Amino acid sequence: MKVVIAGSSGSIGTALVAALRRDGHEVVRLVRRPVAARDEFTWYPPRAELDARALRGADAVVNLCGTGLGRRRWTGSFKQELRDSRITPTDVLSAAAAEAGVPVLVNASGVHYYGGDTGDRVVDETAAAGTGFLATLCRDWEAATEPARAAGVRTVLLRSGVVLAPHGGMLSMLRPLYRLGLGGRLGSGRQYTPWISLEDEIGAIRFALTEDRLSGPVNAVGPAPVTNAEFNHALGRALGRRTPLVVPALALRAVIGEFADEAILRGPRAIPTALETAGYQFRHPTIGSALSALVDSHAR
Repeated sequence: MKVVIAGSSGSIGTALVAALRRDGHEVVRLVRRPVAARDEFTWYPPRAELDARALRGADAVVNLCGTGLGRRRWTGSFKQELRDSRITPTDVLSAAAAEAGVPVLVNASGVHYYGGDTGDRVVDETAAAGTGFLATLCRDWEAATEPARAAGVRTVLLRSGVVLAPHGGMLSMLRPLYRLGLGGRLGSGRQYTPWISLEDEIGAIRFALTEDRLSGPVNAVGPAPVTNAEFNHALGRALGRRTPLVVPALALRAVIGEFADEAILRGPRAIPTALETAGYQFRHPTIGSALSALVDSHAR
């Protein structure tokens, strides 16, 4: 296969490029700088600039573009950046994939499509969109793929939870605190923390590239949902540390702001019905196995 990837420099994109190349696939990377390698094409989404040669003969496009949600405090300008960094590239790629006749588009989205908190109610891909900034962002992000869907491109909307990677992301922030004995649940701890291991995130994308039964929303989350308290306990156990502390919700709101309410103190109890129905086999089906594997890989 020839797979064109936008957003290949992040932890997910880097791992995906390596995995696809190990499988023997041709990978083309879209970059926003001068070309430095034969597999690169420069593009500039704000001006809808994309060299048509990049998608020529492509079997699939994977769009992983998007500024990190927790990169900085949510000001009005940063929230607009979060939208622009997702919706604009998706608009451009969706239209380009439709025009080029690319058969498959796998487009990133987020499990917070379902809203900040569903309580104990389990949600799968049939659930309606929730409310709040992130839910609206995910809804509009997915809507930007309409040109591809209207042209008959099989479009997979990958609604990912927190991706647990050995380097970068949430674990890089938490690991030092837990090693110092400063780990603890966040707020009440009753809110769900939707998660997926990096290995299964990459596995789900690779599966979606070739599995014709997958189309539309696909929850990229582990099959065993956990609350934040359960996540906290599992991480402490994997690191061999006690986790006696509690970080009050008020403190999180004071330090992090709106992001705390939208993505940390609330979370949907999402399950990966579409993936499992299509036959995907999770490498890390439980939070314990996922965290133990990550801690082991980081230690090596």
